[in-house]
Amino acid sequence: MSQLSATAATHLRSAADARASGNPILELQHIEAALKDAPGHPAVLNSRGIRALADREFRLAADCFRQAAETDSGAPALWLNLATAARGLKDTKLELEALDHILKIDQADLMANIRRAEVHEILGETSQTLRFWSQAIAIGGAIPSPSPMVQELLQHGRRFVAAQQSRLTDRLDNRFREMATGQGIAASRRMQAAVDVALGRRRVYHNECHGLHFPFLPEDEFFERHHFPWMAEIERHTPAIRAELEKLLTEGMPGARPYVRMDPGTPRNKWSDLDNSERWNAYFLWHHGTRVEEACARCPATAAALDAVPRSTIPGRAPTAFFSLLAPKSKIPPHTGVTNTRAIVHLPLIVPSGCAFRVGGETRPWIEGEAFAFDDTIEHEAWNDSDELRAVLIFDVWNPHLTTDEQALLSAFFEEGAALGISTVVEG
Repeated sequence: MSQLSATAATHLRSAADARASGNPILELQHIEAALKDAPGHPAVLNSRGIRALADREFRLAADCFRQAAETDSGAPALWLNLATAARGLKDTKLELEALDHILKIDQADLMANIRRAEVHEILGETSQTLRFWSQAIAIGGAIPSPSPMVQELLQHGRRFVAAQQSRLTDRLDNRFREMATGQGIAASRRMQAAVDVALGRRRVYHNECHGLHFPFLPEDEFFERHHFPWMAEIERHTPAIRAELEKLLTEGMPGARPYVRMDPGTPRNKWSDLDNSERWNAYFLWHHGTRVEEACARCPATAAALDAVPRSTIPGRAPTAFFSLLAPKSKIPPHTGVTNTRAIVHLPLIVPSGCAFRVGGETRPWIEGEAFAFDDTIEHEAWNDSDELRAVLIFDVWNPHLTTDEQALLSAFFEEGAALGISTVVEG
C-alpha cells in the first residue's frame, strides 16, 4: 500500500476536524480534495465511505469500503465498515462476506462475532446465532471494561442463549418423562446431572471434557478389559483388518485427510504444527455417526468387524471409526477429548519400535493385535519416534459405566438438541 501524500493527509485531518465540529459540507470538500490527490488510497476511501454512511448513501459507502478493504485486505476495520454499509443496503450476503474476512484474520474479533450473531438471529438461524453469541460472550468476558454499547449487545446475547437453553430444558424434561413412563426407562440421577451441567444449572469439578460432561462416572485412564467382552473377537480379525489397510497404503487412499484441520484465523495453539499436516492422517470408515460407504466397501472385513461391536449411537456424532496414521518422528501433543460418555478403543495394526501412548499417569506401548480402551477426557498423548509409519484402528463405544437406560437418554438428549438446531448448547 502506497504512503499517503502530505497534501492528502492534510485534507483528511481537516475533514476530521470539520466532522467533529458538525460541518459535513466542509468535511466533504476536504475529502473530495484528498480523493483527487490520492484516489485509490484506503484511508481516503474509508473517509469518503464514513461520510456516505452518515448521509445514508449506503451504496456509495459500500463501494468505497469495498475498494479500500480490497486494497488493504488485512485491516479488519475496513471490512467491518463494509459490513455496516451492507446492513444499510439490507445485503445479507455482502455483510456475511465482509464479516468472514475479519474472522479469517482473527477469529477472536469481538465485533465480527457480535455482528455475525445479529445477522443469523435476523435470519432465524438458531444454531448459528447461538454459535456466534456464545463466542462473543466468551470473548467479551475477557475484556476488563467493555463499552456500554458492547455490554448492551452482549446482554442481549446472554438473554438469547438463556431462552434457547430454557426451550431445550422444557423439551428434554417432557421427553425424558415420556420415555420413563412409556418405555420403562428409569429416571437417572446421573442423566439429570448431565443435563444440568450442559445447561449451566450446576458445576462439576472433574474430568477435562470440551463438550458434555457426565457426572459421577469413574475416572478410568485405561478401562478394565472385562468391561468389553467382545474385544477378543475384534482382535481375532486383526490380520484381515491389517491386510486391508496395507492394500490401501499400496493402492492409495482417496479420502484420507489430515486429522487436524483448523479454521482460517484460528490463533496459534498446540495443534498448529499438525494443522493440515499429513504427519497425522485419518481414513474414516464412520464419521460423526455416518457410514463412509466408499471406505467400507474397500475394507469389507474391517467394516464387518466394526458392525459386530456394540458401538455408541448418537445422531450426527457417533459412531466414529478410522485408521489413524502417524508418520515417523511425529508426536500428537497432550490433549483431552469432548465427552466422558464414550470410551475410545485402539486396535494396533502397524507398530514399529519407538511408539508409545500415555493416558494420565500411565504410558503403554501399542502391541499389534492387542486392543485397549481409554477415557480420552483424561489428558493423553502419542508419539512415533521410529522411522516407519504407525497405524491404529480407532473407534468409539459407550463408556462401560453407563447403563443402557442412560445410553438411551443420552441419544435422546442430543437428538432433541439437534431437532431444535441448538447443538451448540448441548455440546458445551
